[in-house]
Amino acid sequence: MAALQNSTLDAMKNKQAQLLGEWIQNMEDSGATRQLKEQEVRQQASEFLQLVVDGMAKNSGTDISATGWETTRHFLERLSHSRALLGQDSQQTATFIFALKGPIFSLLQSHYREQPALLAEQLWEISELLDAFGLHTIRTFQKSREAVIKRQQEELLELSTPVVKLWDGVLALPMIGTLDSQRTQVVMESLLQRIVDTGSEIAIIDITGVPTVDTLVAQHLLKTVTAIRLMGADCIISGVRPQIAQTIVHLGLDLQGVVTKANLADALKLALTRLGITLNKTV
Repeated sequence: MAALQNSTLDAMKNKQAQLLGEWIQNMEDSGATRQLKEQEVRQQASEFLQLVVDGMAKNSGTDISATGWETTRHFLERLSHSRALLGQDSQQTATFIFALKGPIFSLLQSHYREQPALLAEQLWEISELLDAFGLHTIRTFQKSREAVIKRQQEELLELSTPVVKLWDGVLALPMIGTLDSQRTQVVMESLLQRIVDTGSEIAIIDITGVPTVDTLVAQHLLKTVTAIRLMGADCIISGVRPQIAQTIVHLGLDLQGVVTKANLADALKLALTRLGITLNKTV
């Protein structure tokens, strides 16, 4: 069974500085170092190369799930996560690994020039090892990138559903865009938490910015209203335009028991009346 030879390890140890220089140059030529500091790239490359040499010295083979490669795997996972946060793509991140192939292949061709069979064997083993590291890097990068995107989506949802205090005891939640299950969950959590924090008695959900109301959207609204009532507060839905009213009637949606108003001003007026507050116009 083919395996990485001690002679291959010795060649890489003796020419480690040369490998590092050629590797970094390859990364620069391919654009893999964009958005990265030169010193950081050199430090990461040097650390990875040393980890590869150390793993080979432990006879860890090309199965990177082996114990001998554990430190190397963790290094690549941290690297992939940092590159995802910096906005690099998977190709740039994987090139960190694959750009090392050329320098090592050239070194081995020179080292085994009199042993073509052994050269082919060692080139295959090194290629298998670096390919495995590259695939591990890409998988980790994708997971990290998905986590970043999910966090950004959650932050955008929170920003797009601000809970505003209109008056002592009155909160308003202006909705803009389409309601879905995920967004409804965020809306309920943020609104209910603000009701608890402020002790508000009335919450106004303004749907002026919601383009359409269908059965699903109405169900989401009703869930939110029910949750608010369970917290001991009242709920008013404002922004019910004629088109939305017609749609609700046409769909036969049951909004019985839900107080609705045409606009936010009317909803606020009703809320203040319920609180026993009277506003007078001044001339």
